[in-house]
Amino acid sequence: MKIQTVSDFSATIQALIIPVQLETLEPTLAVLTEQTAVPLALLQAEVTGKKGEIQTFFTTTGLRIYVLGLGTNPGSGEIIKAFRSLVFKNKDKLPETLGVDLSTLPAAWAEFVVNGIWLASYNFGLYKTDEVKPSPLFSGTLELRHSEDLSDFIQKGEILAKTQLRVFPLLNAPANFKTPQTLASWAMHSGDAHGFKVRVYDAGECQSLGLMALLAVGQGSRNEPEFIVMEYEGTGASQTVALVGKGVTFDTGGISIKPSENMHLMKSDMGGAAAVLGTMEAVARLKLPVRLIGIVPTTENSVDGESMKPGDVITSYAGKTIEVTDTDAEGRLILADGLAYAIKNFNPDVVIDLATLTGSIIRTLGYHAAGMFTENNSLGKQLKRAGEHTGERLWRLPMWEAYADHLKSDVADIRNFSGLPHSQAIAAAKFLEVFTNEHPAWVHLDIAGTAYGDTDFAPQRAGTAYGVRLLVEFLEQLVSEEASATV
Repeated sequence: MKIQTVSDFSATIQALIIPVQLETLEPTLAVLTEQTAVPLALLQAEVTGKKGEIQTFFTTTGLRIYVLGLGTNPGSGEIIKAFRSLVFKNKDKLPETLGVDLSTLPAAWAEFVVNGIWLASYNFGLYKTDEVKPSPLFSGTLELRHSEDLSDFIQKGEILAKTQLRVFPLLNAPANFKTPQTLASWAMHSGDAHGFKVRVYDAGECQSLGLMALLAVGQGSRNEPEFIVMEYEGTGASQTVALVGKGVTFDTGGISIKPSENMHLMKSDMGGAAAVLGTMEAVARLKLPVRLIGIVPTTENSVDGESMKPGDVITSYAGKTIEVTDTDAEGRLILADGLAYAIKNFNPDVVIDLATLTGSIIRTLGYHAAGMFTENNSLGKQLKRAGEHTGERLWRLPMWEAYADHLKSDVADIRNFSGLPHSQAIAAAKFLEVFTNEHPAWVHLDIAGTAYGDTDFAPQRAGTAYGVRLLVEFLEQLVSEEASATV
């Protein structure tokens, strides 16, 4: 797809999208009635500007016009969803040359428009044999009308969308097509293509390193665990940020086996890893001036005669012993090794881990926000602000020391699961905190309800690539604030 900024549309456009907000609805309808010769009263009756509304009209010259409602004061996530939905629903009707009238809207919105249009090209039928795989959405030109040059916003929207489009298949692939080795291969190819270092440690090397919690979780699977370490060094970087993502490519629950009803959805239990992989690629492509470390401990949590058992006591990279009271609380075990490794070996200024960690966070926040846990107020506010900008909301939950009492063990330094019917998301965060070596700028994000959910674009639940845009926005804000402080 070729995308360009224009001050006036060319004579070759065959369809036009006009986004409208409730605040600017009347002026837009006045212009539209001149273009289409549709009576103003009829337009006022048909077009409300409500979020997601799509109305189609034709001009006197036969140009098809889509009027897209954005509601009142839409956020970036809502804009992306509106454009993705319009193009997805009408992709069989859309021509090769398409225009979008952004002349009355902020220039920065071009990023979200481009992102949404690109995402509409994703094909969910990854393994269907009776469908012809679609070609790219447009082989022609997308014209964006605006008085300013939109090239920087267009470039960012494309980079983020193309990264998300590479992350979607990872999230949606079933376990027989997605193993720890798949994630390792993805990381290595991405590093080669976009200029960041990748080192993958196999099971034997993990043993030598002392990543014993990761190995314990994976010992019941024939697909051995991998430990992925990525490093991007941006020009002029002065801060080091470490991201750690849970990469369980399938989670049976182990010996503490899950109910069968929704176990097939556990192919998505590597949503944190997907966010870290995607962020590494996007940041490298955007060439942000930051040193970014990505750590992905990846494994399957399967069941066989070698599987970790409830009651086992295992060791960890940090040297602490863990009583495993529930083998389905495995994500925090591999994150414990990932966090301790990142902090010891890279001395980061900021550490953020992401994981589809607990059903407890879904019962608390539903599918509309991820849980955020940190003792660093400034960092919490920065991430929350980034989430509000991208539409990937975060809600901060307490980290009071009283919750740590739930994890005391009689036989080890700590146990991985309290067994209590409440506050499990908080208890999981308190468990992870033990392995951060009291790092002053650590945040845990529980994305169990946001990484994989119901969408308007698939008949069932699907991956969302939650975290990629959030983390990129956070890193851009971090760089911007640092630059302002040095002026």
